[in-house]
Parts: sequence; structure tokens; C-alpha cells
Amino acid sequence: MTTHERPFGRNFEDFEVGDVYRHWPGKTITEYDDHLFCMITMNHHPLHTNDWYAEQSPQGKNVVVGNLVYSLVLGMSVPDVSGAAVANLEVETLKHSKPTFHGDTIYAETKVLEKKLTSKGDRGIVSVETKGINQRGEEVCYFKRKVMVWTNEAAPGRQRPYAEADVWED
Repeated sequence: MTTHERPFGRNFEDFEVGDVYRHWPGKTITEYDDHLFCMITMNHHPLHTNDWYAEQSPQGKNVVVGNLVYSLVLGMSVPDVSGAAVANLEVETLKHSKPTFHGDTIYAETKVLEKKLTSKGDRGIVSVETKGINQRGEEVCYFKRKVMVWTNEAAPGRQRPYAEADVWED
């Protein structure tokens, strides 16, 4: 029997400047997703929640609230980028390039821009840019961020609160 660990995040040595991570899977944003996010975050702007109001807007229909699009794209990047991070340090740039509508499917890709070891030597700072792309191939969201990650030597092990030998006893 072979046991497979799902990769989740990366350590400093795993990042190479210029590498691109194509995150999977994409997510179709439903009207329900948008309305729930608006209600949870108390963003009650009628462009997101009122069909009649949105029909009068330049977009002609409801627009998904930008913070949902950003949160979704950021979340898609976590398994490939920051899932093992010490800390998310900053979002330097955030741009909503085009509107996202109910029923759009969003995909995400991240490119490594820079990496440098900190003075402590057991961690480093990685700069990345991430793009959210809809099903028409249009960029709808873009952001740059910096993440602090462990080096391979300093990274804590992935452990579970139970004895692994007990799980598959026959």
C-alpha cells in the first residue's frame, strides 16, 4: 500500500521566479453565492442584489461583488502558494479589470515574481501576482501579494492527532 500526501502550499526552496501555477478547479459564481456574500459582509449595494436596479446600470445586469471575486481567486491560490505560509504579509495591488456576472466561471493562475531569504534564514518572502480569468478568457481580477514561507529545514511537519498505524488496521 502507498500513502499519498496532498501537497498544500510550498516552502521557500519550492518557488522559482517565473514559475506559473494554474490553480484547479474553477468555480461558477451563482446568484446565491453573490447574495450570501453580500449579506454576510453587509454590502447591500443594489447593483449586486436588485435585478431592476442593475438593469438600469451601465452593465445592464447584476454584477458580482468584487470582494467575492477577489476572495475566490485568492482561495484558489492557497493550495499552490500560501497553504504552508508563516504569514500573508501584504496585498500590494488589487484591480478588478472587468465585471463578473452571475453564472460566470472563474479560474486562477499565479506567477512567482521574486523571492528572498530573510535575515533569520529560516524563512523567506515570496512575491507573486495572481489573475482571475473568466470562461471567456478575460482577466476579471488581478493582485500582487507577498507571503512569508518557511525554508524546507525549518518547516513544521504535517502531523495528525492520531496514530496513523491505527487507521488502516485489518
